[in-house]
Amino acid sequence: MRHLFFYGVQFCFTEQLRKRIMKYILLLALCLCTSVLAWSQNADIEEIKQALAEASDSRERMVLRYELAEAFLRVDAEQAEEYGKQAYNAASEQKNSGMAARAAYLVALAYERQRDDRNTEVWLRTTLGHAKQAGDSDLIIRSVDKRSQLAVKDRNYRRAYEINQEAFTYLSQNGTSISDLEARYETLRGQIDREKRGLQQEKDQLEFQVRNLRRETDELSSDKTVLERRTSQLSEANKAKEVEIQNKTEELLSATELKELAEKKAQQRAQEVDQLSEAVAKEQLISKEQENALIIAKLAAQEAEAKSQRQQFFLYAAAAAAGILSILAILLFSLFAAKRRSARSLEEKNHLIEKERSRSDELLLNILPASIAEELKQNGKAKARQYKEATVLFSDFINFTQIAEQLSPEDLVQELDKCFKGFDFIISQYDDIEKIKTIGDAYMAASGLTDRKSLPNNMIRAGLEMQTFLEEQKQERQRLGKPYFEARIGIHTGPVVAGVVGVKKFAYDIWGDTVNTASRVEANGQAGRVNISETTYGFIRYAFDCVHRGKVEAKNKGQLDMYFVEREIKEGINV
Repeated sequence: MRHLFFYGVQFCFTEQLRKRIMKYILLLALCLCTSVLAWSQNADIEEIKQALAEASDSRERMVLRYELAEAFLRVDAEQAEEYGKQAYNAASEQKNSGMAARAAYLVALAYERQRDDRNTEVWLRTTLGHAKQAGDSDLIIRSVDKRSQLAVKDRNYRRAYEINQEAFTYLSQNGTSISDLEARYETLRGQIDREKRGLQQEKDQLEFQVRNLRRETDELSSDKTVLERRTSQLSEANKAKEVEIQNKTEELLSATELKELAEKKAQQRAQEVDQLSEAVAKEQLISKEQENALIIAKLAAQEAEAKSQRQQFFLYAAAAAAGILSILAILLFSLFAAKRRSARSLEEKNHLIEKERSRSDELLLNILPASIAEELKQNGKAKARQYKEATVLFSDFINFTQIAEQLSPEDLVQELDKCFKGFDFIISQYDDIEKIKTIGDAYMAASGLTDRKSLPNNMIRAGLEMQTFLEEQKQERQRLGKPYFEARIGIHTGPVVAGVVGVKKFAYDIWGDTVNTASRVEANGQAGRVNISETTYGFIRYAFDCVHRGKVEAKNKGQLDMYFVEREIKEGINV
């Protein structure tokens, strides 16, 4: 029976069975890691709070407070403000400028949702300061954009320009230009594409491993049946061993009874010895004592041997069980730790990909309309579209060549950038206007490039605001005794074709006779005035006060009726 027991223990540790057990444990660990990954991806606010309560590291608590602020920003602006300030304070204590900038920006967004413009401006300035320390150009641009919007909202265009000029000066001094940003964007997008391909390969490998594990699970099911049969055999052998031990115990009990019987007989013999002579009695007594001692020694030896066999059996069984459990625990822990590290790495890469994808989308929306950008992302190309009632604006600086000769190249580019940025901010206030491009000193924009019907009213307003902006710049430059720019603005409404051209660098543009006519209307305008065609006038005549110029000769167009826009009419009052 002892040999059968050792055979069962040896069988449990055969090489083939160990491999099957490891594969089964690997399958269980993989399922556990998959569940943990799914749980982490669907973590809600309460789970983040629980993680914050259990976090022991100050940096981890800072990051969790930032995540809570992000999560609350969509549902509870006050809670987002509170957690964002906590994350900001923690980042400031740790001298982490990057995290401090992001946390301050979240607080600013929370105040913005609460319509608290004053505190929004305060926290945006804080964001800008830390973003400059961290060298985060993206966050600098966002905070400057938000501050400029607040200034424009208050109709403080000069302040909006100063804010943007400050950011432009900083980015120029620190070597960060628009071309640098575009280069970084192309580099990051290439890295993201490579990482996406690498992650896809890892995903395919994991799926292949899962299929293998499922196949091996089926094999383990059949091996499990064999193991259960072997376990049953070992159980029967164990029962037989217990019966043997019980028989030995009964034999010991019988030996004890024999011992008691022998003692009784010894007493009887002792009584008989008393009746014999003293010499004979002593001789018989000695003989009987020796006999009794021999019997007692044999019984003690039998009892010790049985006890030793029981102890040895239980010792072997306990050692075997402890060994098996220790090996299983070590294997399970090592596999779980490895999968957990892999899952954490995959989660970090997914988070980086999502972050860079968001930045890529933001950069794409800076150069393309939202609908065109979405179509490019989905299909890789965008169809050309025809719009029947689009409004095109052209502006051109008067005497640009003569003024350019009076300025250094740096001053010329700076002054052009100031004017075009002012134009950009003005048209960004109107959802239906898209900047098309700049051609030298000319600026081109269009509205009505959507499926829904759009009137030229917003384009007229934008044109008037552009002339107002240039007039303010003119007064400032005259005060400083420097040359200044004046512009003609022409607007025409009609059908155009719009589409995307280019492969590596996309460019959104429009074509058609409407574009040419708008250019001719601009060329026949005057400095500081908004000149419109008769077609455009037909759409806006009840909303704006206009002066008819009569028929004006236009190059290659003959005589065209044109109008100067004076002011907008609001509720019967000219403004």
